[in-house]
Amino acid sequence: AYFDDWRSKLSSNHGNEEFDDWSHDFSGSQGNSEDEYFDTWRSKPSSNNGNEEFDDWDHDFSARHGNEEEALKESKGKMVSSIPETIFFFQKDLRTGKLVNLPSLIAASDRTPFLPDRVAKSIPFSSSKFPEILNHFSLKPQTREAAIMKRTIRVCEREEINGEQMFCVTSLESFIDLSIATLGKDIQLLSNQLSKETNNPLFTIARGMQDMGENELICHKERYPRAVFLCHSINKTTVYKVPLLGRDGTKANALAVCHKDTSAWSPKHKAFQILKVKPGTVPICHFLAKDTLAWVSN
Repeated sequence: AYFDDWRSKLSSNHGNEEFDDWSHDFSGSQGNSEDEYFDTWRSKPSSNNGNEEFDDWDHDFSARHGNEEEALKESKGKMVSSIPETIFFFQKDLRTGKLVNLPSLIAASDRTPFLPDRVAKSIPFSSSKFPEILNHFSLKPQTREAAIMKRTIRVCEREEINGEQMFCVTSLESFIDLSIATLGKDIQLLSNQLSKETNNPLFTIARGMQDMGENELICHKERYPRAVFLCHSINKTTVYKVPLLGRDGTKANALAVCHKDTSAWSPKHKAFQILKVKPGTVPICHFLAKDTLAWVSN
């Protein structure tokens, strides 16, 4: 029954459902149709030997702009933003007073719940058993839902890059157990927080930013008919809690990470294209999307 609801939302044309307008999220921002998007994505694991960090640019951002600020324009009393989306940026730009544009922070939440651990373990989750998975959910191979599910599984099966630990979880029990096994028991779970829902993605970094350390595990929520999180930890990555003040008065506590060692990343990574630097030269930072979670040491 839940999956039927998920499928109907995915196919909805109303714009306010959790999963609707999926093609706009990807093809709209990258200029590709859904089929072209999947063809492009499929080529990445083989062409880049698993070193492309899909999660950093695929889950958190719509990579389509540069990173320089432009002026705000006023029109009939309404603020019109000509500021490009804040995607990847240098660590020196993570500072009080900096203006950022974060549509991924105000996006609609994905409220897909975890299945009970016993049920989750009874359903396959691998490319080799994808026909069985489709049969379980009564889906045909060429459907939109099947393409999304296949992509999620393949992201979970990609190779780790040097200095990375990675796993995917399909139940709350495995989410907690594997996180403790990776970081130890003395940890806390952080999330992005907004004082209210807003349609304005413009924020200014406020005072009180906190360095949460480098013992971290970032967990990205994937698109799937049940909750699936891809969790990974990359060496020399620092997590920050960043207070934000919106242009419309909305307050937020956002999560950002700075990767101090990018030497193992693919030279074709979007971060290098946007910032025009080479792997391993400077720390690279980015904010985390709304539904992304972060485990850190207490």
